[in-house]
Amino acid sequence: MYLTRFRFNTARSDARRLLSAPQSMHAAVMSSFPQILPTSPSAPRVLWRADRNATAEVLLFVVSPDRPDLTHLVEQAGWPAAAASGTPGWQTFHYTPFLDRLDKGGTWGFRLTANPVHSIRNRDGVPTKRTAHLTARHQLQWLLQRQEAGGFQVLTKPKDKQLTEHGDEHQVIVADQRGMDFGKQGSKGRVTIKAVTYDGRLEVTNPDALRTLLTSGLGKAKAYGCGLMTLAPLE
Repeated sequence: MYLTRFRFNTARSDARRLLSAPQSMHAAVMSSFPQILPTSPSAPRVLWRADRNATAEVLLFVVSPDRPDLTHLVEQAGWPAAAASGTPGWQTFHYTPFLDRLDKGGTWGFRLTANPVHSIRNRDGVPTKRTAHLTARHQLQWLLQRQEAGGFQVLTKPKDKQLTEHGDEHQVIVADQRGMDFGKQGSKGRVTIKAVTYDGRLEVTNPDALRTLLTSGLGKAKAYGCGLMTLAPLE
């Protein structure tokens, strides 16, 4: 497995176009793997996430079973002149050694962009409909309900730091919410997604399950930049 990081040059129009079009971004990411045919039903899972840390700091993270070639992204949305002079346009790291070092009881900072949804039925006799969670409280509950299966537990705050009447006892915040609405290729239907970014701290409870989550993703809309969790050492 590989973890790749690429920084967008947000002064370029192609970078802004990709960041505003999830389908185009998905196509650009999948084009990084020459061995994967775009229409192949057996294509391996590739996860990606765009972190908008600041106007001039937008990072693309990709987790993949194969090493990607992001030359086309550098040419379209990076700094091609700098890359031509020897400055790498992206960084790719072997991910498996890190994953193998995950131990039960280890604590990490995490970031996850996900599509927290639930199924509702408006009236009896009609099919259920997938609907996004709209409030931070329900979005957090969606994440907490997936802790055990995902092999992690979100850390709680010390008692003297908790405001229990607001339900904020966990060390996690909903850092960003973005709505996406676009036409679906090949049909008249539309895709509507609520992408939510969580920043927090967790403890590893089941290393194998967490490894699966980190490489397979969590939740729906993985093709559109949702589902990728990354870990970072705690300060």
